[in-house]
Amino acid sequence: MAYKRSMNCAQAVLMAYQKELGKTQEELMALGDAFGLGMGGMEATCGALTGAAMVLGLLNKEGKEPSKMLMNRVLHRFEKEAGATRCKDLKGVGTGKMLCSCDDCVRIAVQELDQVLANRAQQDDFS
Repeated sequence: MAYKRSMNCAQAVLMAYQKELGKTQEELMALGDAFGLGMGGMEATCGALTGAAMVLGLLNKEGKEPSKMLMNRVLHRFEKEAGATRCKDLKGVGTGKMLCSCDDCVRIAVQELDQVLANRAQQDDFS
């Protein structure tokens, strides 16, 4: 993916929702800047997941269900598909077995976030 030359995984997820968020590229790039290589430089949560959490928080301001509960769904679906949630584990640091590429982590995070947001919108419509 071309994004890897100019942004990290968190920024790529944020940029996928730029229109919906109504933020400039500069704002979203700054927001996701510290999450390259996962939180703490591969030691913790995948950057694609942190980007998804930021998007969810910004888009779910008036949602009926708290963002943390919706993010829990994204997190567990991501883990099921990718095999882990920590960047270090996803990239196989220490094991030599990569579970999921950065491209796939971004794709999975956006896919799962899209699904949760769509379900949230349907529930809000019927409430």
